[in-house]
Amino acid sequence: MKDSTKIILFPNTKKQLEEEGLHALKEKRYKEALDKLNCLIAYHEGSHEIYIGKLMCLMELGNYKDAERLSEELLAKKDAHYYHYFHIYLTILFQTSQYQHLMDLLEIEFEHNMIPDMLQEPFQQLYEMSGNMKIGIDEDNAIGFAKELKEAVRENDYLKQWNLIDNLRRIQADPNEENIRMLENPQVHPVIKTALLEWFKESGVERSVHIHKFETKMMMQPSELSRISKEKTYIAIMKELEKRAEANPTLLNMIGQLVYRYFYVTYPFTPKESDILIFAEAVYLLGNDYLQMDTRQEEMDNAAEAWTESIKICNSLYLSIIEE
Repeated sequence: MKDSTKIILFPNTKKQLEEEGLHALKEKRYKEALDKLNCLIAYHEGSHEIYIGKLMCLMELGNYKDAERLSEELLAKKDAHYYHYFHIYLTILFQTSQYQHLMDLLEIEFEHNMIPDMLQEPFQQLYEMSGNMKIGIDEDNAIGFAKELKEAVRENDYLKQWNLIDNLRRIQADPNEENIRMLENPQVHPVIKTALLEWFKESGVERSVHIHKFETKMMMQPSELSRISKEKTYIAIMKELEKRAEANPTLLNMIGQLVYRYFYVTYPFTPKESDILIFAEAVYLLGNDYLQMDTRQEEMDNAAEAWTESIKICNSLYLSIIEE
């Protein structure tokens, strides 16, 4: 079989295929039109008009995945027809309910301020319609996710709870009273409670709420919580560990994970300042043990051993929910 890349169509054949393909498109014979346009493209005779015709055929035939893929390939060329292709691409995203992606792309274009004048209004309308559609979908999803979360709590399905909270955060749903009361429920996994607190913080929950973890209780305001990486004791512990393990990046990475997981599971409860050095000692020795480096010169004292057991437990609790 001859390689089509080495064959050049006769001008009359090219013109005939193009005319027949575009005429079939105009007559809404999309399958026939697509076959003829594909033939032209196969012989490297794809003009801007041919590619636009192919995109229209794919969309009319409901083949949005291929239309989306082709649009992305054409956009990557960044040629003179970029915004024509971009308009079609946005239409594909809108028709396939990819509203957030559409809005993200348009926000970048609005910021660069390069959109042709004739497309400013259509793009703004697409952005506003996408926002309205997304709100409606998110509201419906939030109701469904909240119901599923209630059921997952009743069934003690922690992985499902984690995924549902992540979905609620992603669509920026507002927490309800039942979600807030989960922080007091001793049956709710501590990792799930941290995920809840992160969601409440992002949602701007300003009221004081009760939280119960590991037989310890407190009241706090989610909106005022610090990120784990900004906690004073977390920073102090990591600085101490960096001094001890600066010559061993593998060890430093291991103990950094152990510290973060401990803080994540116990959040917002953190070690006292007076425990920073003994905590650092415990996690340093534990990291060495996990890496089978066996650098211990003496047995741990009781305080370090107690911290080691707590760090191990929190590491297991963290990995039981969150995959890394």
